[in-house]
Amino acid sequence: MLIDTHTHLDDARYNDDREAMIARAREAGVDNFITIGCDLATSQSAVALADQHDFVYASIGVHPHEVKHIQDTWYDEFRRLAKNRKVVAYGEIGLDYHYNHSSPKEQRDRFREQIQLAHELRLPVIIHTREADTDTVTILQEEKASEVGGVFHCFSGNAALAKDALDLGFYLSFSGILTFPSAAALRDIAKTIPLDRLLIETDCPYLTPVPYRGKRNEPAYVTHVAQQLATIRTDELGMSPEKIALATTRNAKRLFKLA
Repeated sequence: MLIDTHTHLDDARYNDDREAMIARAREAGVDNFITIGCDLATSQSAVALADQHDFVYASIGVHPHEVKHIQDTWYDEFRRLAKNRKVVAYGEIGLDYHYNHSSPKEQRDRFREQIQLAHELRLPVIIHTREADTDTVTILQEEKASEVGGVFHCFSGNAALAKDALDLGFYLSFSGILTFPSAAALRDIAKTIPLDRLLIETDCPYLTPVPYRGKRNEPAYVTHVAQQLATIRTDELGMSPEKIALATTRNAKRLFKLA
């Protein structure tokens, strides 16, 4: 039993084999998926996909790259979408100062607005942060995001950010990055995260894990993230991929209020 807590199942790279790709993941033991909105259109398609499959859930929201495109009507549409019981989170939202596709100020302003909307909708938040850790944590604190809860998705930060996330009461989700040869420091951090605060994801079609580097990522490969977490935590009594699967599934169900 596994839950891939962060996928982009609507991505065009799956247009030729989406249902077969989902079937492969189910055969690999992935029981549930959360497919993520990054703007209004992808939020709508995420909800549509969730409606088509009992085992797929959706998030809605605007990625920091896309906030410059927000129109006045978008938030009302998110309110409408959130009435669907398959919508379990608001995100991915946050700050990304690496590319600055939207200006830092606009990112910060829209981040605050979206946390406020998550409060209104009573949805946990899915956080994207890149080269913006201090501002991300400060805004989460000031907007009382702990009251709705959430997750730092695709965690690749340092020990200080991990502590800040845990202090907020948030979860940390690890992706295929954990399998990369260059990610030794991240593996050291992953060893220290309490088992009841861990989630796993693929962020597919991105960040394909070893041994599939260079290929399109897909949810079936979340098994490799679980295996890597078990491997780096072998000092813990009774640790196994099955224990990681059980713990991360329990955590995902708790955070996202899954049936």
